[in-house]
Amino acid sequence: MAVKIPFVHEIDIEYGRVDQVSPLIRRVTANNPGGFTFKGTGTYIVGQGNVAVVDPGPLNEAHIAALLKAVEGETVTHILITHCHSDHSPAAAPFKAATGAKTYAYGPHGSGKPQDNVEVEAGADRDFVPDIEIRHGDVIEGDGWTVECVFTPGHTSNHMCFALREEKALFSGDHVMGWSTTVVSPPDGDMATYMASLELLLTRDDEIYWPTHGPAITEPKPFVQAYMDHRDDRERQIIEQISEGRTTIPEMVPVMYAAVDPRLHAPAARSVLAHLVRMVGDGRVSCDGVPDLKTVYKVA
Repeated sequence: MAVKIPFVHEIDIEYGRVDQVSPLIRRVTANNPGGFTFKGTGTYIVGQGNVAVVDPGPLNEAHIAALLKAVEGETVTHILITHCHSDHSPAAAPFKAATGAKTYAYGPHGSGKPQDNVEVEAGADRDFVPDIEIRHGDVIEGDGWTVECVFTPGHTSNHMCFALREEKALFSGDHVMGWSTTVVSPPDGDMATYMASLELLLTRDDEIYWPTHGPAITEPKPFVQAYMDHRDDRERQIIEQISEGRTTIPEMVPVMYAAVDPRLHAPAARSVLAHLVRMVGDGRVSCDGVPDLKTVYKVA
């Protein structure tokens, strides 16, 4: 039986509106809904007076204007970027120009796998380079708020979450989202590191997650465990598919994702590839050559 993840799809938003979602956190949502962004990119403002902004979002003039209006009369001291996709980081440049704040991130897109010279999926923001590179465990302090950097590669190799200590809240970016599972697409996306990053979250005491897309996750640990169980179940299904004679990804996907809109089968195939890269890596599955969409796989 397929694992049930307790997704939540209800969220009260109005594009451009400033929502006070907790004592220290405000959210402004961009009008960029879609299959990967749900209702749109939620940009978070942390603190009052001297503030940090998490994931300024896409190059959307109305959204940038709404952000600037939201912090009018305040000083933006930090711009924090979870990762470099086109719905998260491009607005950092004009927002920085308007506010003078420095940008903080693990590094440019692909920087978590520099040895691979990663040229990856459409939608990557290859123009973004942070002013200050951050690493796991770094602490960023502001006026009445403290943010700890939590490195969570997997969705991208440079994905960083940010933990607001005062509220035991985690800005989870695209690593964990309340409305959907997360896309993991090789070569920059990596299922083995993604699963390890989920395991890391289970060791923490965060009480609420604020994803960049969708509603808050109010019971983080059971949710993360369900995420992991879902991925384990996918790998069980892959073993089953290979054992039944469907040994290539194009043969597996229509069966594994029979209930999913066929238009989403292409990203589903990338996800299956991510699993197979992991499974070949740990010896459960074998193949000739490098794992790819057209590779023939067998149970080791």
